[in-house]
Amino acid sequence: MRKVSLLSFILFLSFLAVSCMRVVETPKLTFGPIETKWVDKVLSKLTLEEKIGQMVAWRYTGRFFNQDSEYIDSLRSLIVDRKIGGLIIFGGEVYETAHLTNSLQKLAKVPLLIASDFERGAGNQIAGATLFPSLMGIGATWSEEQAYLMGKITALEGRALGIHMTYAPVADVNINPDNPIINTRSLGEDPEQVGRLAVAFIRGCQENGMIATAKHFPGHGDTDQDSHSVLPTIKGDRDRLDEVELYPFKQAIKAGVQAIMTAHLHVPALDPTPDLPATLSPLIMTDLLRNELGFNGLIVTDSMGMGGVTTLYEPEEAALKAIQAGVDMVLLPPQPDEVIESLIQAVRDGQISEQRINTSVERILKTKARLGLHRQKLVDANRLNERIATKEHLRSADQIFENSLTLVKNNGTVIPLAGEEQKIAVFSLSSDPGGFLDGRTFVREILERSPESIGFYADAFTGDEFLAEYMEEAREADVLVFGLFSSLRAWKGSVGLNQKHIQLIQEAAGSSIPVVVISFGSPYFLTQFPDVDCYLCAYRWDDPAQKAAAKALFGKIDITGRLPVSLPGLYPLGHGLALYRK
Repeated sequence: MRKVSLLSFILFLSFLAVSCMRVVETPKLTFGPIETKWVDKVLSKLTLEEKIGQMVAWRYTGRFFNQDSEYIDSLRSLIVDRKIGGLIIFGGEVYETAHLTNSLQKLAKVPLLIASDFERGAGNQIAGATLFPSLMGIGATWSEEQAYLMGKITALEGRALGIHMTYAPVADVNINPDNPIINTRSLGEDPEQVGRLAVAFIRGCQENGMIATAKHFPGHGDTDQDSHSVLPTIKGDRDRLDEVELYPFKQAIKAGVQAIMTAHLHVPALDPTPDLPATLSPLIMTDLLRNELGFNGLIVTDSMGMGGVTTLYEPEEAALKAIQAGVDMVLLPPQPDEVIESLIQAVRDGQISEQRINTSVERILKTKARLGLHRQKLVDANRLNERIATKEHLRSADQIFENSLTLVKNNGTVIPLAGEEQKIAVFSLSSDPGGFLDGRTFVREILERSPESIGFYADAFTGDEFLAEYMEEAREADVLVFGLFSSLRAWKGSVGLNQKHIQLIQEAAGSSIPVVVISFGSPYFLTQFPDVDCYLCAYRWDDPAQKAAAKALFGKIDITGRLPVSLPGLYPLGHGLALYRK
């Protein structure tokens, strides 16, 4: 037997010690060093018109389009003629997205910065990619490791598709239960918790090659209005803003987040100018974000087509004011050709200096160089089947869906349900018009486990007489299960439930039959019917959430989530009943 030398043994122990050390803090970006020579060379050769183009991003969809279609012609014009700096993808399929993105990149003189709203992973926009729970679901896990993993998988799949930047995480602190547009998109109501998990997500993204974007600065969590429709006002004083709204952004900046998205909000404590959105405020974008908080990354606007801007300003004026305020990229301006032309004229007229334009364009070019786009701007579409929605990625996402489930009430241990030994009446109640089958996966999963059970569907159009018939038939059941679906989306104005459905559950809660309610959306629904026997939060209505909830009801998985928000008058932040599988 060969002897092991003392030196080898010492080296082994040293290796073991190093391998057991916890890696901490500063992100180790996989981005390459910025090649300033390329940045300087490109910037020196760009015309004023091309520089302005670099500061604008427009939308596209990753679906099939013939190369001669009007849709492709319009994109080609913006890329080739206007030299726009970026594109934002809204929806698409895996292969179509990669092929179309490659073809658009080939048209660009300067590589395009491609971005998307990947708040719930690449699957949030690209069908077939890995989908995660809402960020409030991540908050319910209270786990930095799972927030990091979500960011990592998002980055790996996004970059494989040719997408370089996610407009996530949402760093808003949701302290208003009636918030109609942030709500479950937020990590929670505790600023420290939001900051901690947002930083973990940012690290997961940026250590794996994707730019993360903290949004919506200076904080959209304390409003009951949707900035897609109007200009909401954040009424807190500066001390409150520092403690709540600004706290997660400060943590994100310290962690090295590379982009921040503005909010179309009026914040009098930061800028008292009447009807001035934060996006257009020099006091907020430059004095606060740049100078006081020390952010040196890319500032991008929220969509300039939202009512928080368009109800008060013409597109050309809004874009100019945003750049004057300190913004680097103007996203989705209405009538982009006219906006670009007006910005060119504004420089020529002396309303804004070319040096100010150069500052932002240099920052945009450095971002592209950091991503390595000047060396390789195309992706290998032949390897997508190896990189997108892998078994490992899907297992990780399913685990996070399951870990996010939060059992708020379980009086008399109503769950786990007994399966074949019980007759269950399961209701899918969608508060949205046309959402009749929103809960079909959930209902199917229940009926497969309890064959003698019955299922009912209703949406916002379902009449009172049908609901009454449903309840009459359901009275023969041993337990009533209500799955609640109310989508969170722009311009809707509310995430609340249909009043008829609230009354239905209240009536059921007054009967002798045990009532189980699962929220596939806002956790705050319980305040409408606090007397139900069992309440489970799933935070989102996607199929993986519906499957996880059904497993939980029958005791097939552990329930370990805890509320990332308080339910006013009922349960505090952090509450959650642990229930382990049979």
